[in-house]
Amino acid sequence: MLDDLIPFRPKWMRAAACRGLGVDAFFADEKATQAQARTVCDGCPVRDECLEFALADRTVTGIWAGTDDRERRAIRRERRRAA
Repeated sequence: MLDDLIPFRPKWMRAAACRGLGVDAFFADEKATQAQARTVCDGCPVRDECLEFALADRTVTGIWAGTDDRERRAIRRERRRAA
C-alpha cells in the first residue's frame, strides 16, 4: 500500500483518492497500467497538494497527481523559466 511507502506522510494524503489502493499501477512501466493510475488521480480532491509534494522531492518516482517523472521535470523547468 502507498501508506507503507511514506511513513511520515502529510495529512493531505488521508484524503487522496489512491489511499488504500495498491501501488502497482502507480509505479508500473506499462502505459496502459499508468493510465489506470492517472484515472484515479483525475478526480482526486488533493491533486494539487500531491503535485507540489512530487515536484518538491526529485527522488519521487511513479505517477503522482496524474504526472510521471518526465512530466514533472518539464513542470520544474517551466517554473524555473517563469521565475
